[in-house]
Amino acid sequence: MNKIQALKAFRPEDLFEVAKAILDSFKNERVFALYGKMGTGKTTLVKAFAEVLGSSDVVSSPTFSLVNEYDDRQGSTFYHFDFYRIKHVEEAFDIGFEEYLYSGKYCFLEWPEKISQLLPETYVYISIEVNENEERLVTFNLNENNHQEH
Repeated sequence: MNKIQALKAFRPEDLFEVAKAILDSFKNERVFALYGKMGTGKTTLVKAFAEVLGSSDVVSSPTFSLVNEYDDRQGSTFYHFDFYRIKHVEEAFDIGFEEYLYSGKYCFLEWPEKISQLLPETYVYISIEVNENEERLVTFNLNENNHQEH
């Protein structure tokens, strides 16, 4: 693993700058795995990534569909996954997850711990924690996958 970076978001609007910093730090990466408890702001951070990428699409959690597709400012597609409701990793195979993952397009994954054995060798690990003041601490680094939980 490389150096862990951390940024604080005092308000949800601050997540735009966090998303921009993450994308700027990992210009060549396309898989971003978002870890955090329910309600920490994973979907809100994906909305911020979409805004940074110039998408005018309405971003919502793909909890039931597992994946939503959006377009960036150049018309290139990117993907948002939410694995919260899957019971078996085979469900990810059923939607063709590996094809998305290796498409060369941005993939933002919520609840990646549910499909940890399918994560690529290298991806951006993002953790979101909320403190007692409702501030978000977002830590991130390039993870070289050894299929272990953080």
